[in-house]
Parts: sequence; structure tokens; C-alpha cells
Amino acid sequence: MTRPSFVLLGLLPVLSLALASREFYIDYDNNQFVKDGAPFKYVSGSFHYFRTPSVYWRDRLRKMKQGGLNAVSTYVEWRSHEKVSGQYDFSGDLDLENFIKIAQEEELLVILRPGPYICAERELGGLPSWLLNVNPEMQLRTRDPEYMGFVRRWFQVLFTRLEPYFYGKDGPIIMVQVENEYGSYFACDSEYLNQLRDIIKSHVGDSAVLFTTDGSAASLLKCGKIDDVYATVDFGPGTNVELAFNEMIKFEPRGPLVNSEFYPGWLDHWGEEHSTVNTVNIIQTLEWMFKYNASVNFYVYYGGTNFGFTSGANYNDHYAPQPTSYDYDAPLTEAGDPTPKYMAIRAAANSYLQQVPSKEVPVASRKGYYGRMNLKFLSSIFDLIPTAPQVNSDYPLSFEELNQDEGFVLYKTVITKCHNDPALLVAKNIGDRGYVFVNKERAGVLSRINFIDSLPVSANTGDELEILVENQGRINYGRKLKDFKGLLSNVTIDNNELKYWKMIQLPFGHNGTELRAINKKISSLKAETQLPIEMIYESVKSGLEPTASTPSIFWAEFRIPNNSHPPLDTFLDMKGWSKGIAFINGFNLGRYWPRVGPQRTLYLPGSLLNANSVNRLVIIEFDRVPRGCMSSKHRDCAVVLSDTAVLDDSCLSNERVKNRF
Repeated sequence: MTRPSFVLLGLLPVLSLALASREFYIDYDNNQFVKDGAPFKYVSGSFHYFRTPSVYWRDRLRKMKQGGLNAVSTYVEWRSHEKVSGQYDFSGDLDLENFIKIAQEEELLVILRPGPYICAERELGGLPSWLLNVNPEMQLRTRDPEYMGFVRRWFQVLFTRLEPYFYGKDGPIIMVQVENEYGSYFACDSEYLNQLRDIIKSHVGDSAVLFTTDGSAASLLKCGKIDDVYATVDFGPGTNVELAFNEMIKFEPRGPLVNSEFYPGWLDHWGEEHSTVNTVNIIQTLEWMFKYNASVNFYVYYGGTNFGFTSGANYNDHYAPQPTSYDYDAPLTEAGDPTPKYMAIRAAANSYLQQVPSKEVPVASRKGYYGRMNLKFLSSIFDLIPTAPQVNSDYPLSFEELNQDEGFVLYKTVITKCHNDPALLVAKNIGDRGYVFVNKERAGVLSRINFIDSLPVSANTGDELEILVENQGRINYGRKLKDFKGLLSNVTIDNNELKYWKMIQLPFGHNGTELRAINKKISSLKAETQLPIEMIYESVKSGLEPTASTPSIFWAEFRIPNNSHPPLDTFLDMKGWSKGIAFINGFNLGRYWPRVGPQRTLYLPGSLLNANSVNRLVIIEFDRVPRGCMSSKHRDCAVVLSDTAVLDDSCLSNERVKNRF
């Protein structure tokens, strides 16, 4: 490795912390970070506050500290904080300042990654989808003046809040990233990067170090490097460490070596096997980096959950959405439990940083097995239509034109011309999955994943055609980032255009309009019967019985046993179900899709359960209702609240090597 020799830390003069000023900077002469006058290196872990209920933040951060880390890295997700343009939310589970304060209390430094684009396997890479509504031609991640105007407004709000927390101002934030792996975007807009640098620098000053990260290849670093911003690299286990860092040195000849994303696990996609990474390979590569005196950030150390509809998608040769779980095969599981991988990394990190291991060694938390929950059919999803917003248009409008971020849109029209029987329905460019119905009878499924944009339908003049379209997650990585949703072109039957559409918006957000309508209907049923909860399942006839292929709503109510106070974390096991979404007490737990896997269970944090009152579970099945739910009394219509996560139950073959590294 062509580089000035490292100075042995044991031979460096150690400045008294009492005499040193509070500062963090790069010592280019000695190829090291300096913190308060002394040489410094970090072993950090990524943990994204927006993927975990805030009541668990301290637990996860403390386990990171107990695991030998001295820093935590987090993205800031613009989309979550500004869901509606000009309206900002930093409360509750989005209270970033509180997260930073807790990290400091747990003696962790903070590496901040504010984007504005973050990737992170999140919807639109963390950018708000209303940008696509404001101007569909807006060029994201470029110097486009309109885009940069919104970025400046957002950063002004964000950094005004964060200024007290930079290290030079007595806070824990030592480093701030500019953009995110921009070299992989292949846009090479240096003016855009310079503008971002100047905006961030105007708030941070010299109170923290600005940095970038890109893959360890000159072709990626070339477009990601920014003048006066320190360039770092990312790579995973099994990589030739010397070659990877040599690529970094081409762009940063002097300064500390840094791997800003070292992968102890990997992401999943629906329909593929659960990814795992071998611990032996992790430790071997980690120790090689330590020999080079490098600072390392594990991406991710704790993954958490993509609650609701927050998970994104990739697009290489096909559209590939990501599941609800972001377990990532990380050192801490989705539920925050330590793994053997955690213990191996803990030993290596403590040795490298010459720390005395914490006397407290975390163990897995107790989980709740609350057992079988019998479900009752409530109604089909079509019964929600009268309460939902509707828009009329000659031709289909996209989610973005409707200013709808997530969820579903039901497109309705009437067939006005005679056609062959069957006729060919064509809906090019669907985003992303469309359930097709003729007079409420399912005709088939359109699928972006499987390149299915047409199907035969049997329909007469005057029949009602409905296409229920799901946004399965906007693309979060690469040049296809501008990912519009809905019916994105005119729909035809036997080459005849269909016109005069109604669009019914069903976003299914936390405690949204749809949930309020569902809860009102359930309350009406309970009032009509005036029976105890456990007897409703045997007595209530809630209208029509479900049909196998009609999107259907089911519900259950239950209480937590007295020996589970406070309520324990649990896992909603959807074995036997096909594809849908689940809610607990109005909170959207996310998508389930055990029909393709690999994820079968949904993580249900105990903090979402009521300890002293009834809990309400709502399941909306879009694909195929289980056979046990078709009988008159629904005796076999159930789910299980289990104490075990199942994230590797894929029935499909996978071209990817299961053990990635």
C-alpha cells in the first residue's frame, strides 16, 4: 500500500484532556483523526431511529455500547419528517434530537448522514414523494434549481435544530455525510455536490468533519468525491482490504482509512431467500482493517423494521421490492436481541479500541407467545369505497398526480364497447401490482415484478372494470429513482382505450380514514350483539361471507395475560395467508407476503399493545383468503402471536447465493 507510514499510537505524545480544547478533526500529517488533542479511531454501528419505536432507542444504543462500539451512525429521512410539503414532524418516533441526546447519555458519538438522499432500502431513497407531484420533470439528486430549493428549505429546518449537537459545540456529532454514495448514481454533477457541501458547511462550520462514502472502486469515487470533503469507502467481508483502501488513497492520499459501510449482513427482497453473512468472514476482514488502523462503521448493526409502507425497492434486471423486516442478519436482531455475531464483533472491537469489556452482557429479551387469534370476517375492501376520497378523470391518474404517497388506489370505469370473449386487457407501465375485477369478480393480477401487463378478461358492454393498484415501494437506488405509481398509461381492451375513470384513494396509513371506517364498523357490530369479545366470533353474522379472491377485512380483539405486563414483544405469524397488510390498535405493522417469502412473521413491538385494555388486530388480505376463513363460523380462520421470528421461509428458488459474503 503506497502511503506514508502510520505513526505508532504508543509513541505519540498524549495531550492532557484537561488542557485540550473540545475539537474533532483530521490530522493529515499522521493519517489519523484527532479528538480533544489525542489520536482517535472509531468502531461504529448504523442504527436508524425511524425504524424503531422511540421507547426502544436507549435499549438498542446501550447494547451497541456494551458491544464495544464508541459511535452510532444514523441516516436522517427527509420523507418521514416532511410527509406533506412545508409541514415538519420531529415528534415521538421522529424526535431526532432526543435520539442524539440518548446516544450521548449512553457515551456514544454520532455520525450523521442527512442525505438528502439516503437509499437505506427506503421508499424513494428517503426523498419525499411530493417532489414528483410538484414537478414530474424535476431532476432529483442534481443541481436542478427547483430540487435544490426544496433541499435548502429542508436543510435549514433540520440543521437549525441540530446545530447545538455538533462536537465542537459540546454535542456528540463528530462527522456529517454529504449526499450518499453519489458515485453509484453516475450523474457526476459536481456543482450539485458543491452546493450541498456549502449548505451543510454553513451550518456545521468546523464543529464536525464532513465526509462522503462510495464503493471501493475508482469509477465510483470519481463522481462521489467532493473538494474539501473527506472521501471514504464501503465494502463487505471477503474484500481484499489493501486493494479497497488503495482505491480510497487515490482520492485521499493522506488521512485516516475509513470503511463507512462494512456489511455484517445484507438486505432481502420479496420472493428471494433470506440473506445471511458468515461471522467468520466478518471477523477476518474486520481484523485486516484493524491492522491498517482503520475506522469502521457496521452497516447495519441494528436494522429494525420498515413499518407501514416505508420499504423501498431495487431495479437491476427487474423490479424487486424489499420486505417489511430490516433484520439484515445484523449483530442485533430486528427485535434488538444479541446474536453470536454480536459477541464475536464485541470481542474484536474491545480488543482494537483497547477497552475493558462492559460487565453487562446483554441477553435476548423475553418474547410473548400470546397464541392463536381467531379472526372474524368484517367486509370486503369494496365496502370502504363510500368513505374514501374519489377523483374523476378521462384517463387514469398516477399516485403522484393524486398527491398520494403510499398504499392503494382503486381505478374504476365502465366498459362501453363490445369486445371479443375473452378480450385482452392491457395496462402497460403499472406501478406496481394490480388486482383486476369485472363486476367484483376477480379476473387476474397484473404484476410489475413478473412483467405481467396484460390478461384475458370476459366482459360485456356495461360491465364495471376495477383495478386495485398497490404501490409496493418506490425504487431507492440507481438511475431509475423517479418511480411513479399507479396506472401510468392508458388502459385498453382489444386495443380500444378505456376512458372516464374514477380513482378511489386508499392510502391505509396509521389510524387513517380507512382504519377509522373499519373501526366504526367493528364498533357497530359489537354494539348490535352486546356480547363479550370471545362470544362475538360464534354469534355475529357480519354480512356476506368472504370469497376466496376478493380483498377482505378480518379482525380480532384480545387482552394481554396478567403475567405479560408490561406487554412483551411478539411476532404475528401469517402462515397460511397470502398477501396483505396488518394493523394493531390502528398502527400499520406493514406488508405480509408469506406466499413468496422469505418473511413470514411481522414484528409486533410490545409498546404497541395495550396492557390494561382490549387490543384490536385488523388483517386485510388482498390476494387469496385462507380456506379456513371460508366456512360459516370461521373456526379455522386465525393467526398466531408467536415468540419466534420466521424470516427465512421462501418457497421460491433464488439465483442469489444465500451466504452473500
